[in-house]
Amino acid sequence: MAMLKGLALALLVSFFSCYLASVPSLASPDDFLQCLREKIPSELVYTKSSSSFAGVLVSSIRSARFFTNTTVRPLCVVTPTDASHVQAAVLCGRMQGVRLRVRSGGHDYEGLSYRSARPEVFGVLDLANLRAVSVNQLESTAWVDSGATIGELYYTIAKDNSQLAFPAGLCPTIGVGGHFSGGAIGMMMRKYGLAVDNVLDAKFVTANGDLLDRAGMGEDLFWAIRGGGGGSFGIVLSWKVQLVQVPPTVTMFNIAKTLDQGAVDIVTRWQDVGPSLPNDLTIRVIVQGQQALFQALYLGTCSSLVSTMGDQFPELTMTSADCQSMTWLQSIAFISFWNRDTPVEALLSRTTSLSTYTKSKSDYVQSAISKGVWKDIFSWFTMNGAGLVILEPHGGFMGSVPTDATPYPHRSGVLYNVQYMVFWQGDGGTAANTWLGNFYDFMEQYVSKNPRQAYVNYRDLDIGQNVVVDDVTTFDGGKVWGEQYFASNFQRLASVKAAVDPTDYFRNEQSIPPLVQGRK
Repeated sequence: MAMLKGLALALLVSFFSCYLASVPSLASPDDFLQCLREKIPSELVYTKSSSSFAGVLVSSIRSARFFTNTTVRPLCVVTPTDASHVQAAVLCGRMQGVRLRVRSGGHDYEGLSYRSARPEVFGVLDLANLRAVSVNQLESTAWVDSGATIGELYYTIAKDNSQLAFPAGLCPTIGVGGHFSGGAIGMMMRKYGLAVDNVLDAKFVTANGDLLDRAGMGEDLFWAIRGGGGGSFGIVLSWKVQLVQVPPTVTMFNIAKTLDQGAVDIVTRWQDVGPSLPNDLTIRVIVQGQQALFQALYLGTCSSLVSTMGDQFPELTMTSADCQSMTWLQSIAFISFWNRDTPVEALLSRTTSLSTYTKSKSDYVQSAISKGVWKDIFSWFTMNGAGLVILEPHGGFMGSVPTDATPYPHRSGVLYNVQYMVFWQGDGGTAANTWLGNFYDFMEQYVSKNPRQAYVNYRDLDIGQNVVVDDVTTFDGGKVWGEQYFASNFQRLASVKAAVDPTDYFRNEQSIPPLVQGRK
């Protein structure tokens, strides 16, 4: 039976491939849904008429901002359990002119993995059922499906071996697929780089419905999917990653400093110290209200950390009393839930909440900001609607990687990344969004320039949206936002897009445009 199903899919791919160059320009929703019913088990396809549609759609929505009466919702949600289902959905979409958006964890900051910012007929491929993690202890590698969360990845890696880990982000409910597609910064990037610096292979479905690995897709496409942003080239089903070694015990600390305790001076000093500390030590800063929280992960012992801090960052006045020693896996739970007693099994939870609205922006700082400006910055956090900022140090291994090694260009010369975040609940968010916009404008003179850089995983539609002409995204329209995320790597990404998806099937408001000869 499995052989017959495989043969049927192969014939389907072969048949459709002959006609994909003439995809209908107008969507045929009914024919698309009928095609899905014929090729995919009905219990895996949720249409708007299904009583379960809203529940499945909302299952991975992380911000209430994108689940309102005015949200442009998908025609259906497809929840594949096998690669053949993904291939079939792509082929049905191509033939009937219905685009697909792909969701792994639902953390896209603008919700583009499951909603459209413009009127459009589209379907959603929700990869939550494709979430296997398989660890090879002997090789220190793992295959992880895109629908797994990083919490599930971390737990599976380290539950039986406390000395294996993987460098990626902190929020345990982030989906692997979207996270890796944007590069994936984290608390161990100064030691081991981004998540995508440690990706060895991938399984990928193209716009033609083909299933490829690294050898089959070629090095240009393999380069593009490791940091070029999700939703542009095709669908990564799974990733083979190189795991990294950590000591049996790591050391954490959280040290808060108020303005009266010298927060301005310490943050000013941190800008030079944070990126130049030993690679085993990362200290990030969270500024909120009138205090700065210094949060550290050290791949070593408390005594060694105290010595290093005394030598290189005495301004923080860290002592052994600040040390919290634990396994690396426990440190992820500690950072995620702010509670030393939280069990590591909490990392497996995929629970979501729609009680909070959020909006974010990002920057990169290449020259330290002066003490006087930091005084002004802290005053912003006394204003109505004020949110927070998270400062993530680069340097270390990150500074040794060429700008074009992956699409993520923010390497040598970057001191730290800035994430701006605001939150509100049901009041329209006017104060919060006004504060965010004004503060972001204020910061412009102190951050990277020409272009002002941004992190694609902190997606922000305010910096630009695609322009579509004759049903294809224009390159010049994409450059407006694309060079902020990818700098000089944007043009290569557009060339790869033209090679693998010239008709621009995989498209959203900030997808990579195809660089087609004669078009701009």
